[in-house]
Amino acid sequence: MDLRKLKTLVDLVSESNISELEITEAEGKVRIVKTPPPPAQAAVQYVAAPAAAPMPIPMEASAATPAASAAPSGKLIKSPMVGTFYRASAPGAKPFVDVGDVVKQGQAVCIVEAMKILNEIESDIDGIVKEILVENGQAVEYGQPLFVLE
Repeated sequence: MDLRKLKTLVDLVSESNISELEITEAEGKVRIVKTPPPPAQAAVQYVAAPAAAPMPIPMEASAATPAASAAPSGKLIKSPMVGTFYRASAPGAKPFVDVGDVVKQGQAVCIVEAMKILNEIESDIDGIVKEILVENGQAVEYGQPLFVLE
């Protein structure tokens, strides 16, 4: 496809309501996708706060933090990727592991779905499942702890 024809197609897409155009010819295939303009950002107006006396910090505030936010203790199995966590291979199927199960190195413990690909996550350590830190169907991040083993 020659350059003039390609420029004409690009102009056609940019000047119309078409968001995508794909053309296949003997010489090849061309796909033109129009990206929407970025949303206009609202102007942010900063207003100086009136001067005030500093707020006292209560001493018991640090003691009132919940213990649940503490890092889990024990051996951890972490997510090797970003995706969606699943405890079983299919909805309604038996979970790979439950609390109290013995896990061997190399054993599948869950699935993390990333980009429509189901990835079985295997344990890299031996142990007994002490706690499952993620809910079924929850999004997980790279390196996020999934299981605690004893």
